[in-house]
Amino acid sequence: MKGYIPGNRFSSSAEIFSWLSRFINLENGQMLKTFRLERMEALAELAGHPERCAPSIHIAGSKGKGSVTSMIASVLEADGCRAARYMSPHVSDYRERISLGNSFFDEAVYCAAGDILRDLAESGAGAGRKESLFNSACENDVPSFYEMLTLLFFLCAKISRCDIMVIETGMGGRLDATNIVDPLASVITLIELEHTSFLGGTIGEVAGEKAGIIKKGRPLILARQNAEAFDVFGKRAAMNNSPLFYYPDTATVENVRIHQNGTDFTLLFHGKDTAGPLRNDAMELFIPVPGMVQAENAALAVLALKTAFPGIGEEAIRRGLRQIKIPARFEKISGRDDPPLIIDGAHTPESISLCAETFCSLYGEGGILLFGCAADKNAKAMAEILLPRFSQVFITTPGTFRISNPEKVFTAFSAGLSGQGEGKTLLVNDTREAIKQALEAGRERGLPVLCTGSFYLISEVRNYGGYYGCQNTG
Repeated sequence: MKGYIPGNRFSSSAEIFSWLSRFINLENGQMLKTFRLERMEALAELAGHPERCAPSIHIAGSKGKGSVTSMIASVLEADGCRAARYMSPHVSDYRERISLGNSFFDEAVYCAAGDILRDLAESGAGAGRKESLFNSACENDVPSFYEMLTLLFFLCAKISRCDIMVIETGMGGRLDATNIVDPLASVITLIELEHTSFLGGTIGEVAGEKAGIIKKGRPLILARQNAEAFDVFGKRAAMNNSPLFYYPDTATVENVRIHQNGTDFTLLFHGKDTAGPLRNDAMELFIPVPGMVQAENAALAVLALKTAFPGIGEEAIRRGLRQIKIPARFEKISGRDDPPLIIDGAHTPESISLCAETFCSLYGEGGILLFGCAADKNAKAMAEILLPRFSQVFITTPGTFRISNPEKVFTAFSAGLSGQGEGKTLLVNDTREAIKQALEAGRERGLPVLCTGSFYLISEVRNYGGYYGCQNTG
């Protein structure tokens, strides 16, 4: 590779992520010709199978999987485990994707893992390769950014001698690079239509891809689903002889109290075995994230923990949930004297609806909305949900990382509600200028601001600084 000097070593995690950016990255609109799990399996073999260094819990789904992943890792950390956590996307720092519980790994861990990864890529060592992974004569053998990032996570987990890995899939499940693990339990959150060009155009097809993480004999913890998705998961679990723990049947949340500092709720278990971990019982819990959906995510996380680790203590569950840190999940960011600024990564109609409902229940109707989404999202459906609840809407480019079409999104919003959106919708293509104008509008009118849509837009707002200072106020 150009500029590569054998024996060079990484001196920071930032150098590693910069080097990884040379690989094909779907998140940036680049395309692989094929999706093949065999390529990831071959990489893992070259690296000595670091994915086998510790037991794991594997999480897939369309929405909530990042929150569930964070919650499980935080509780395990509170229980005294070294819990390596893998999730995406990041908001402010790539290390958010590869972390140890609620904290980053030591820089020495990232660098040691990065050195191994680069040596493998450059030398092609192992399996009798004669060329590097960069210059393979067969394009299908060249790994992607995400595959290399996933291997970096496994190497960090192994080097740090973690006790457990909590792993979120990137997209789908069946062919996702993370699907080389044999987990203690699989968790699948709510399914929606998403990434239809890759996963299929029906709920059943999307569910079929997600169901690929269900392993033989391993329990499946399943969030509330519609009938079509539930049928797919039920059949796959039965085919794999996997015990199925369905959230509405196994546990429910009651007495939900949503406030600006988070959510209090009662988690009820409906287990018939009075001596088992899911015995008929109740727990009073708090999470520092507002929203009914987050209470249900926490219930799913606790179900997974009690299934995989029947002896886990209730105090660890309470403390771990209290301590979760989930950037860009209904996160409040504002200056001391400014109106509230809420950022929430929501880019499907269902998640947008839940986000808007929570925001308006806490801060009232008629606030300011800043919105941007990738080109493959259903902007029209999201516009119909959001327009009635906001007095002014700013549409912008969701950063530069994903392919987007802000003009098309603007058209969907301005034409929404039979054209009523036109008078209150503004298109500001420049992302930083849109952030500035939305925040100024909130301040001048004394109105709360919601920034939602793409995680990449959320990242831009979170890192904006200047006007609001972007201090996390919890």
